[in-house]
Amino acid sequence: MWAGLVAAAIVLPERSVHGQALEPRSYANTPVGINFLLLGYGYTEGDVAFDASSPVKDAKVNVHAGILAYARSLDVWGLSGKVLAALPVAEASGTATVAGQGRDRQILGLADPVFRLSVNFLGAPALSIEEYPTYRQGVIIGAGLQVTAPLGQYDSTKLLNIGTNRWSFKPELGVSGAWGPVILELIPGVTFFTKNDDFLDGKALEKEPIYSVQGHLIYEFFPALWASLNATYYVGGRTSIDGEKSDERPENVRLGVTAALSVSRHQSIKFYGSTGVYNRTDNDFWALGIAWQYRWGGGL
Repeated sequence: MWAGLVAAAIVLPERSVHGQALEPRSYANTPVGINFLLLGYGYTEGDVAFDASSPVKDAKVNVHAGILAYARSLDVWGLSGKVLAALPVAEASGTATVAGQGRDRQILGLADPVFRLSVNFLGAPALSIEEYPTYRQGVIIGAGLQVTAPLGQYDSTKLLNIGTNRWSFKPELGVSGAWGPVILELIPGVTFFTKNDDFLDGKALEKEPIYSVQGHLIYEFFPALWASLNATYYVGGRTSIDGEKSDERPENVRLGVTAALSVSRHQSIKFYGSTGVYNRTDNDFWALGIAWQYRWGGGL
């Protein structure tokens, strides 16, 4: 899913992208000590809207994003948890009309790396792989913290960039309930941003917090195959440049689908897609992606 998020961050430069994540089964119990290697690819294409006063018009962007990630399931004082580090890379191209003249740009490079820690406080004790077969999920309550670091490729003279040149911090709460093969998840969160002091030749770009909530309806057809209907609503993220606030008040809804299949004890593949269904601004884009996962350790 982070490949899709990276692509969205480039399609909507300096916009509300951190509320757009659609990550089903973020709060599930996993046997302790398992390592995960993930390779993912995401493609995003869309239109980008700017303030009415901006000279930028008719902007369109498409992005190919790849991601390499490592995760590990943890025993956090008897509670189950996970830690993840992800390194994205992306190729982006865009066209726009600036002050009546056509412009285009293409860029390839590293995006901002992502770090995430989550812990389940209720309903998901830390279990070994030998203990796990007797576990039955009821209600799980957990929390997570996601951090992006400003290490991606960034050119302050350009509007279209792969990196964002600022930190972001996203604390969230996760609630997951299972009834037979059906799982419902609700994940509210808020994302905070530091200031970008070098936006378009030294301007100061600030962004208000983004408030978001994800919802997932998951169905497990059998232990090796599950699918999910996903939705997210996010609001906030109003920007200001050198203290002058934007007239935009972003508010958006996205829907998506995810399907995952374990092809062996150690490997699985995942497919996902999403699109906007409501946008207060004129930003409009869709995303598709695939991920391969290899797991080992913990007694597998």
